[in-house]
Amino acid sequence: MRLSNILLSSAAMIVAAPALAQQASPVTSNAAVDGQSDTTSNQAGDTRELNANDIVVTATRRSERLADVPISINAVSQQALQNSGATDIRQMAQLAPSLNVSSTGSEANASARVRGVGTVGDNPGLESSVAVFIDGVYRSRTGSGLNDLGEVDRIEVLRGPQGTLSGRNSSAGAINIYTKAPSFDFGGYAEGTYGNYDFWRAAGALTGPIIKDVLAFRVDGVWQKRDGFYKDVANDTDFNNRDRYFVRGQLLLEPSSNFSLRLIGDYTRRDEKCCGAVYVDTREKIDPTPGTPGDYAINPAGNRIVSVMTSLAALRGYPAGSVFPSGSDPYSRRIANTPGRAYSNVTKDYGGSGQIDWNLGGASLTSITAYREYKSDGASDIDYNVLDIGYRPNDGNNYRQFHTFTQELRLNGEAFGDRLNWLIGGFYSKEDLQVVDNLKFGRDYGAFAACRIVATINPNAALRNPANPGCLSAAGTAILSGQVPGTTPAFGAATPLLLANIRLLGTLNDLGTTRDVYNQDSQSFAVFTHNIFKLTDTLSLTGGLRWTHERKKFDASFGNNNTVCPQIQTLLGAGPAGNLFNNAQLAALTRGIATLACTGNSSAALNGRQIADDFNESQFTGTAVLSWKPSDRLMTYASYSRGYKAGGYNLDRSDLGDAYNPATIANIDAGRLRFDPETVNAYEIGFKYSSRAFTFNAAAFRSEFKNFQLNTFNGTNYVVENIGSCSESLNGADRDASAATGVCTGDVKYGVRSQGVELEAGIYPVEHLAFNMGYTLAETKYRRNLVGSDAGAALDPALFLLSGAQISNAPRNVITTSLSWTPPIGDSGMSALFYVDQRTSSDYNTGSDLFAEKIQDGFTLVNARVGLRGRDERWAVEVWAQNLLDTDYQQVAFNTPFQGAGSLEQVRSFGGVGNQLFSSFLAEPRTYGVTLRTRF
Repeated sequence: MRLSNILLSSAAMIVAAPALAQQASPVTSNAAVDGQSDTTSNQAGDTRELNANDIVVTATRRSERLADVPISINAVSQQALQNSGATDIRQMAQLAPSLNVSSTGSEANASARVRGVGTVGDNPGLESSVAVFIDGVYRSRTGSGLNDLGEVDRIEVLRGPQGTLSGRNSSAGAINIYTKAPSFDFGGYAEGTYGNYDFWRAAGALTGPIIKDVLAFRVDGVWQKRDGFYKDVANDTDFNNRDRYFVRGQLLLEPSSNFSLRLIGDYTRRDEKCCGAVYVDTREKIDPTPGTPGDYAINPAGNRIVSVMTSLAALRGYPAGSVFPSGSDPYSRRIANTPGRAYSNVTKDYGGSGQIDWNLGGASLTSITAYREYKSDGASDIDYNVLDIGYRPNDGNNYRQFHTFTQELRLNGEAFGDRLNWLIGGFYSKEDLQVVDNLKFGRDYGAFAACRIVATINPNAALRNPANPGCLSAAGTAILSGQVPGTTPAFGAATPLLLANIRLLGTLNDLGTTRDVYNQDSQSFAVFTHNIFKLTDTLSLTGGLRWTHERKKFDASFGNNNTVCPQIQTLLGAGPAGNLFNNAQLAALTRGIATLACTGNSSAALNGRQIADDFNESQFTGTAVLSWKPSDRLMTYASYSRGYKAGGYNLDRSDLGDAYNPATIANIDAGRLRFDPETVNAYEIGFKYSSRAFTFNAAAFRSEFKNFQLNTFNGTNYVVENIGSCSESLNGADRDASAATGVCTGDVKYGVRSQGVELEAGIYPVEHLAFNMGYTLAETKYRRNLVGSDAGAALDPALFLLSGAQISNAPRNVITTSLSWTPPIGDSGMSALFYVDQRTSSDYNTGSDLFAEKIQDGFTLVNARVGLRGRDERWAVEVWAQNLLDTDYQQVAFNTPFQGAGSLEQVRSFGGVGNQLFSSFLAEPRTYGVTLRTRF
């Protein structure tokens, strides 16, 4: 769907607002939370009606009306989330146009982006550019926020760098989640939901006093179960199912009006098969006019990789069509994973926190102490195919786990006759991260890899026989060896060695990593201050400063039973260089054999090797904001912020040397896994207007990211680069296919720039009716003349498309609208609910390398809910639908591991053949159901 159609669909919803407004009867205006309609009920059933900008937030660690906070922020309440059907932060993006959340190979891992910027990929060595806090407690990876949150008070999305107000610093934004606290009045709620895909969800809470007006409790619980959206035809099961539960218990102690202690403990468990992926592009691209750049064609003979996989599946006895079960329609969601493998994983996330709030008279003290543990298993079929090409077994040697302790102290107060509102604080965190990996080549890998090499030499299927050593048919062996009369060996004197290596490659089956262990100990110390100076009654200056010190210690050990890799490296190293590399094709073949045998540096040569490294770094960050409030209804502001995200380690062995160069593997160095800290300078101007019937917020922003931490998977290896821009022209060397060209001899500047505007409006023309709209225009682009480190190293050639392009998962235009109408039904005390929201995104690329095969066209998502509610909302019945229009779209597309090489853009730019297969993690289809709810 193109942007013109998208805007038309959005306009249709806008036009609907006045039509419904004419049917509304005036009683009281609906509450709204920064552009989201809301009717908030307390335990007794009272209904508080608030204007959008009248909602009270604590984004600045002070209770303020949203209209008075001079920063860009979305605040969404429990009622707005409930209406939209959102139960975690990913679904919240439906209501926040500047927020985008996606998950990839596991629901335990997620990436949140604000204004187009976030941490790419699910590598746990990279911290989140968008920090997540739940009840003031920092969650070290965004995936923790994908848990069901239970009943919340509100969620605040702060846009831009954060760090002078609390907790952990972040470079792109922060998500603050505030759950419902215990009440001294007895009450609670219960709800049950049933929907398609056999979806069951039960949720409830109970709260009340233990000691009247002194000690209160609250217990929340959620359980849900659902069939998956993908049908695995090889195993007769489904993927992306739901099987999870969550419980949270709280105690609130308030012995006096000046002191409170809130204790929270929670536990989440998930046992699900996630995540399925479908093929989205299996075409082979060829160069129709070699030497002429800019064109490509689709090979009418088909993709040789597809041919290899189909013939191998037939040999193994898999049913016809099981290799590519979705055919030409990926949204049929038919997949086929390797039979006999277990891919259901358990994720556990639990911990506790204690928050003290103490009014000392002249100042208030807040202390938040927390400890959390998180563990997620990582079994998977990494080739997403019925063939057993690669896998991570469910044997206890695949997981990532975090043990995190955090302590935050804040002291704030007022001085000089309330002219100065000051805040000082400190933050300490200690995180022990362990990643244990066990990536193996499957039972079919050797035959597949050998066939892939033979098909690279010549696509003629008659030369291949996957049942033979090295996948060579009798005719293939004869032709390549020069045994056919009138022919000579295909590669001269190097031919016997080449054939020997292909046959040796064919023996690489069910071998690989036995246990790789990565340990990272991180400690962070910070002190910060955030002060608001009231220069006049209408003019204020805010100044914030933060000093952060990071220390990380890293060590790793390796275990592997892949003895084929060292043998191939030895054979290649022993061959005469003049013969092995006497032409480009032979050089590519020998490197290809070594890569397929040692991909990701899967080699027994690393056994017994232990590496270690550590570093310390410190950064000053801060903010300055000038705000002016010429009237009660209008506030304007201008701000500057500097943000920072720590450096770290790429927790993957693929960066430890070149597979075809055993010397680099023999001299592995942990420093090769290091990446530098990410910093940002951000500028913003904006205003907020609020009246009873209308609110309007606008902001213009610009952020410049230096050493942007980019993680990308190129089908073989994980690449982590610090993206910068050279001050001198590289003459296109950052867009070529060479890893040697493009070194910067000048200064390295920022490499990513995000700039644009955000508009948010709320219209409340009559009581019980609210219409809200948000629009974000974000040009989030890489600069030109890119380099891959702060030292000016050449950019990895896999990233040749980045220069001057919009970054991945960053739509240029996003529009959100919502309409809520809650008319009373006569004098019965009952009311109805009519609710609809939509989010429209323009085109964007879902892959960090920006290959054309990963483009997602613009699309619109619509959610809707219709219900009937009793007096004081004592009961409610609601019928709902998410993704009402059953829009097909993908979260992230990727190079399917091992299955080919070369993309459309590589063929168009450099010629050759692109036979890489591409897969994608699809978003959810339409879901619908009914919810029954009671509140007491």
